Amino acid sequence: MHPDRPPDPTIDPLLTVVEGPVLAVVDGPLAPDVAEEVRALAAHAEAVDGVPPLGEQTLLRLADREAPAHHVLLRDPSSGAGPGALVGYAQVDRDAEAEIDAEAEIVVGPDRRRQGLGSRLLAATHAAAPGRRLHVWAHGDLPAARALAARAGMAPAHELWRMRVDLHARPVLAAPLPPGVAVRAAIPGRDDDAWVALNAAAFADHPDQGRWTVHDLRARQAAPWFEPAGLLLAERTAVVPPEPVGFVWTKVHPIGALAAEPVGELYVLGVHPSAQGTGLGRALTELGLRHLADRALTAAVLWTSASNHRAVHTYTAAGFVRDGVDVQYADEDGVQPAMAPEPGHRTPPRGATMGT
Repeated sequence: MHPDRPPDPTIDPLLTVVEGPVLAVVDGPLAPDVAEEVRALAAHAEAVDGVPPLGEQTLLRLADREAPAHHVLLRDPSSGAGPGALVGYAQVDRDAEAEIDAEAEIVVGPDRRRQGLGSRLLAATHAAAPGRRLHVWAHGDLPAARALAARAGMAPAHELWRMRVDLHARPVLAAPLPPGVAVRAAIPGRDDDAWVALNAAAFADHPDQGRWTVHDLRARQAAPWFEPAGLLLAERTAVVPPEPVGFVWTKVHPIGALAAEPVGELYVLGVHPSAQGTGLGRALTELGLRHLADRALTAAVLWTSASNHRAVHTYTAAGFVRDGVDVQYADEDGVQPAMAPEPGHRTPPRGATMGT
């Protein structure tokens, strides 16, 4: 702790100090300047690795007072000002609804890799979630992340595919809405509760998405990229009030985020179980892609679970092809494993970045 600074009340007084970088666990939101340090570290890693180490949810939770997140900060007191330069970061999601599982993401600074820091951060994430089976996302599934997981006794548990489509060359499908269903733009505030309930039903088998709350929704509505016209709600109109049965939410990534030009995204698409098999998912996919094409975009991406075969089939039919994969690694027995020693106390080149 820098002697000229008052103690940070958000930092656990128990710090793990060993030779070299210092590990601190923070419960609750990070201070704005610390959150900005994490974003800068993640941006540096993305520039080197070609994939972002931390997912949107993780970045949103850096300063979120309501998020069930634990932050692990790894600083080098011999470099930088104050407590030292941030050289590694991990976030552990200990959502009470998960009961026996916890999720984490990890990033190590590109210039501080091959020094065992990834192993220290992974051990710290296990310690922050005692008694829970830990799941860690590896964006891009880089070789270093696979090696880190293997040393920790973690095995692949889930794949998330990134799929991409050329909006000019894709096949334009005839995809009418099912009879009795109409689509309109969702109204922030008025439709929030109904959207959250619909999202939970549509993603009952995919809790990462299905557990979103009104708070999670509004955090995204407050993001710079959000536009109400990009969130379309499908309703059965034969009942009063109309019954929400599906939605498609689009997003536009700015220049430089995914490519040299803006790129559209089918951000989330969900269909209520009662409307699955009616062609609504296909119709919503077409509506979302047409909305993005009308924005003069040339390409669109999406992320979907590899195990969601119905969704993969729908997106493939719309012209999407897989062009990336994130892998979630999990403890095999639900117990914190003993880390295997690293040869020469080094991690493989390109670091160990895990996340979604």
